[in-house]
Amino acid sequence: MDPTYWPFFGLRLATADLELLPTTEDDVGPLAGLVPDDLEIDPRATRYPAIDDERVQRGIVLHQEYWRAYGTWRLESWRLQFTVWHGGERIGVQALEGDDFRELRTVDTFSWLVAEARGRGLGRQMRVAVLALAFGPMDAEAAITSAWHDNQPSLGVSRALGYQPNGESRHAHGDRVDRMVHLRLVRADWLASGRGADVIIDGFDPCRPLLGLDTR
Repeated sequence: MDPTYWPFFGLRLATADLELLPTTEDDVGPLAGLVPDDLEIDPRATRYPAIDDERVQRGIVLHQEYWRAYGTWRLESWRLQFTVWHGGERIGVQALEGDDFRELRTVDTFSWLVAEARGRGLGRQMRVAVLALAFGPMDAEAAITSAWHDNQPSLGVSRALGYQPNGESRHAHGDRVDRMVHLRLVRADWLASGRGADVIIDGFDPCRPLLGLDTR
């Protein structure tokens, strides 16, 4: 992909075991085939009654979310989705989101991993990579995240990285009411932890104008 018009395609994050590259059109089809069955799909997503294959329905949602993220990108609201690579294979997605980032300096995160890649610390490495980007060259002041109260893998990663409680909220969740747990990590705590020092970040400076950041 030519980064001349969309410089994010020249961005690269790397950890000890992973490479994170902004998702491209070439990634979407393979990722759609990898979406885990336990990934909760946005309940607001369009359903197509004539399609009786649930995996196809979920793959359609993933395509639409990809196109929407780039097609509706604004300085006031953006979502940067990375394809996560391990050993030359795609294993998941890690997203970094910002609303009114120039003013609030706060990012949110979202991710998923294929089942066979879980339990090996890779989810934590993915999050560390995007937090290193956010608290590094993006100069974020805080990172927030949320998960259902029983999503222990996601909550465990957040707590291990120093996120602190940021309240709870009640939501309709399928046919029941459930608790959403909110967590927050502030810049001072991230810097004090020393995490992310080994993350490699290449190709960020050309992306700064699309985030409303000063050029360097």
